[in-house]
Amino acid sequence: MTNIMNRKLTLMATALTLLAATCRADDLADKGRDIFKKNRLAVVTVQVVVKMSATGGERSTTPRESKQDLTGTVIDPSGLTVLALSAADPAELYRRMSDEYKIESQINEVKILLDDGTELPAEIVLRDKDLDLAFVRPKTKPSAPMTAVDLSKSAVVEILEPVIALNRLNRAAGRAYSAAAERIDAVIQKPRTFYIPESGASSASLGSPAFALNGDIVGIFVMRAVSAGETSGRNIRENMTVILIPAQDILKGAKQAPEAKGDADKPADKPAQTKDQKDGKDQK
Repeated sequence: MTNIMNRKLTLMATALTLLAATCRADDLADKGRDIFKKNRLAVVTVQVVVKMSATGGERSTTPRESKQDLTGTVIDPSGLTVLALSAADPAELYRRMSDEYKIESQINEVKILLDDGTELPAEIVLRDKDLDLAFVRPKTKPSAPMTAVDLSKSAVVEILEPVIALNRLNRAAGRAYSAAAERIDAVIQKPRTFYIPESGASSASLGSPAFALNGDIVGIFVMRAVSAGETSGRNIRENMTVILIPAQDILKGAKQAPEAKGDADKPADKPAQTKDQKDGKDQK
């Protein structure tokens, strides 16, 4: 009889544990969706055209130009956007990790792509190599204030705490918005405070923002790299990792970002809609 009672108690405890876990998961999903709805339009695609070449020893490469779609986070209604410098200009990352090759790069074009199809010609107005940040401004004034993340309302998180990361996917996925629940694997205090997100695969990419469950921004995903020293090239991945730069550090840089050199008073043109867009058939 005692064994039967023990089994029943064990089953009840297991059921209660599963129920509690389900409730916590539902709560995380509900809060995540609220964060997604409020902030998704502040996550934009930044299209960059960059030309790169490399020389080292007796080898050299022909300069090659490539177009990349990157994730950026709008941090001011004027269109000021932040993204990972290492994503916009990978040469900066290579230079930091190794001096074996001389990397030359030139960014020839920058555009901010909005949800409605508007393309805003833009330019990089400030680079922060230490924080791996690039600040981008539209060359022309947006036709309306842009949805932006408020960096002044930031959150501090602890190890194993969940955060919600927002992203805008690539062309193959229709540049759709996405959200992912992450956890903080580590909190680094020196040389400055930053967070290590969980190492598992997620849809978050460099330049994506991460939010605490109360809706305040935690930071932006960037790449941290240290010098490889005398280690061989095959160990280069051991000298780089994705981190979350706190929003307060990004805000300090944003306050120093100058105006774009373009005509800031001329509004950007909104592209004409296709028939499918007018009919609501163009799904993003």
